[in-house]
Amino acid sequence: MSTGAAARGRASRLIAPLAVTVLLTGCTAGPDPSPTGDAAEPTASTAPAGSVGVSTLATGLEAPWSLAVLDGTTLVSERDSGRILELDAEGGQREVGTIDGVRARGEGGLLGIAVHDGHLYACSTGADENRLQRLELTGEPGSHGLGEAETLLDGIEAASVHNGGRIAFGPDGMLYVTVGDAGNAAAAQHRDSLPGTILRLTPDGDIPSDNPFDGSPVYSYGHRNPQGLAWDEDGTLYASEFGQDTWDELNVIEPGGNYGWPEVEGTAGDDRFVDPVQQWEPADASPSGMAAADGSLWIANLRGQRLREVPLGDLSTSVEHLVGEHGRLRDVAVGEDGALWALTNNTDGRGDPDPGDDRVLRLDVR
Repeated sequence: MSTGAAARGRASRLIAPLAVTVLLTGCTAGPDPSPTGDAAEPTASTAPAGSVGVSTLATGLEAPWSLAVLDGTTLVSERDSGRILELDAEGGQREVGTIDGVRARGEGGLLGIAVHDGHLYACSTGADENRLQRLELTGEPGSHGLGEAETLLDGIEAASVHNGGRIAFGPDGMLYVTVGDAGNAAAAQHRDSLPGTILRLTPDGDIPSDNPFDGSPVYSYGHRNPQGLAWDEDGTLYASEFGQDTWDELNVIEPGGNYGWPEVEGTAGDDRFVDPVQQWEPADASPSGMAAADGSLWIANLRGQRLREVPLGDLSTSVEHLVGEHGRLRDVAVGEDGALWALTNNTDGRGDPDPGDDRVLRLDVR
């Protein structure tokens, strides 16, 4: 059995004991959040106008979801079309290829992408599951193509909501994957299932021997819909997470940590769970992609329509940039030129697109 096949077999055994009914409901679906402990409000400020210079690198994208930066080029995933696009430094774009079998519905479709060791990794929604695939990235910048898809992990529960889908390689060389609860909140409290978790895998899709739970890809659990991953210079992992009605979260991820959903939302002050280091009302946040740069975490916010800066030296504070200026922001990454690049997400069915949306923006933080 191949290493990828072995991982798939283990994943199937992990999720088989938990027969679930997927609730195809909106983002506010599920049980009423349990009362949470009082938490100090983060100290937030709005940056003055002009504190971030913005230029447009590309226009006319359709529900873009993820950025993957390479030497000499940048790749973008489109959720509904299943396309991978390649952007040059001037924003010129061409189609690299399409991920076969993508079945876009609601929040599902082609989601996160990452590049590692000459391969493109992609997380996407198929007919009745989410899956993680690896494809050889052929050619050179400006002429990249895609090889055959190899499935590293499949059978991950999918729904029209809460699919997670962010993937990223950590400084340890391992692949991290965020998995939403797929509308089945109770599953997030079960370590022997995949919904509501952050996974850690080898680049071949195997389970690392030093994962916190023996023989399991689960690195942390008790999540609702995590969609941002970033590491600081010390190797600490941070994740942004969509809450339900009360609190969205920024978490420091501990191996084996239980982050409380659906028992708690936001800060609980309960020793069974790891509390967030910062939380926000969903109307001001809905945090998606995230990057670490220049001593801060930078978080793209959808409903909140802003770029949030959280200084790594003081995780209780934040600065809000571009509030309401460009609509919904889905992802942010450090571009090939060293500047921050961001994806707008106004054509995903929940935004109010302007002519030319969606866009890739270059952000010059002054």
